[in-house]
Amino acid sequence: QVQLVESGGGSVQAGGSLRLSCAASRYIYDSSCLAWFRQAPGKERKGVAAIETDGTTTYADSVKGRFTISKDNAKNILYLQMNSLNSEDTAIYYCAADPGRCWGSWLLVRSYDYWGQGTQVTVSS
Repeated sequence: QVQLVESGGGSVQAGGSLRLSCAASRYIYDSSCLAWFRQAPGKERKGVAAIETDGTTTYADSVKGRFTISKDNAKNILYLQMNSLNSEDTAIYYCAADPGRCWGSWLLVRSYDYWGQGTQVTVSS
């Protein structure tokens, strides 16, 4: 199996930026579908962004133009750059991975086998 560990969460003011990182315990990022999800209190976990093995990306409508997903295959680190943050972005953010290419709905929870422990992002006004 593989372990995923998120970092970079914290508290920021509306309009600010934050970059999340996710490190894997073994080198899998060059051959896996990778994604970021988030879950607000009392709500269902939802997909934020995903990236294919070839670098192709997809984003939830709510974050398009503000968030950017990227990866460093050599370092086995996945990133989520978040800009123009607002209160609606407050949630626990999770890193997810699934060996192989992305297939079907990339932002679906059930599509992923490995998950990080989550990191809290709080946006205040």
